[in-house]
Amino acid sequence: MKNLGLLSLLFIWVLMVEVAAVAGQTPGTWPVPKSPPAAPAGETQEPLKVFTEEVIIPIFVLDGNRRFGPTLEVEDLLVFEDDVLQENGSVRREPSSVLLLLDTAGEKNPAMKTSITREIASLLISNLRSGDRVAAIQFGDHVETIHSWTTQTDKVVQALKAKLFSGKRSRLVDGLMAGAAHLREVPAGGRHVVLITDGVTSSADRIGLPEAILELLSVHATVHVISYTSIGRKIIQRQNPLVVVTNEKRKSAQDIANEIMYPSEPREEIRRRKIYVIVDTDIAMRRQRKKYEAETNQSEKWLASLADTTGGMMVLASSEAEMIEQGARVAREIDAQYVVAYRPKRPLALSAKGEFRSIKVAIRRGGLQIHARKGYVAKSEKR
Repeated sequence: MKNLGLLSLLFIWVLMVEVAAVAGQTPGTWPVPKSPPAAPAGETQEPLKVFTEEVIIPIFVLDGNRRFGPTLEVEDLLVFEDDVLQENGSVRREPSSVLLLLDTAGEKNPAMKTSITREIASLLISNLRSGDRVAAIQFGDHVETIHSWTTQTDKVVQALKAKLFSGKRSRLVDGLMAGAAHLREVPAGGRHVVLITDGVTSSADRIGLPEAILELLSVHATVHVISYTSIGRKIIQRQNPLVVVTNEKRKSAQDIANEIMYPSEPREEIRRRKIYVIVDTDIAMRRQRKKYEAETNQSEKWLASLADTTGGMMVLASSEAEMIEQGARVAREIDAQYVVAYRPKRPLALSAKGEFRSIKVAIRRGGLQIHARKGYVAKSEKR
């Protein structure tokens, strides 16, 4: 009991000392907390990182005359993700980033000419808005960057004149992979690919095509296709018919010798006015052409599906002049773009690896047409 009394007295004495210390401070003030130690000279403190989940999708708005609709408001749109209505955060106009992916391997397709591809690309560039970024890559025999990202679009046109060359073997898969890497260098939301190609690649490269398409989907690019498939088949069929009816006989070596020796005498076939039926007997070559035509039919389907899924347009021209004109049309389509941003009701952090979320966009206002990508590859923003 005596020891307990001493402990009680000691506790009361400590308490009185603490009260006296507090009472000695200036009224209305508290002890100033110590500042954290300053960073050593030459070093900077790492900024606080705040991660927000926001989905940014491009939409294309045109009026009844296929002209840009300039008065869109956030209240005009209904955005559904996986059939769930989302709350729109904003709708705005932003500069576009347009990557030209140019196939220069025209060995099998007589319509694929580097000069035509250059004209299409140049016309497209000249019709883009001021402030849009442009870059260009060619893939024929090898993949080469013609010009990196720039807003000085005239420099890209000059680079196309100086650096665009034809090749033989298409490197489509490598070109798509290189394109996806380039698109990661520019802001999301306004990423566009203009793919000028027939979509045909070797059987060995075709194995890697699904992975290359996945890369494009993962960077959320809008893919527009100007295809050489239809015009290529048309020219092949016209140049290489199975049967030709003509009054011109296929010349032999003897015919050539006679023309050299007797240039002024009328030819035998003219005197007799015969009609000749010429049958193409090069079976091996005809099989190769048929195989290529089948490959273009197949590539046309997946190119159209890629454009539709990403919200882009697919151009199938019937003539060289029409193909060139379509460059300006694609540019107008690109610059009819708005960017819609929203925070998904189902967090991106809950996404499975490689998850694809569907998107549907509707417009409340009449008189406007709208289209958008079919969905996007969801990625968690967690670090």
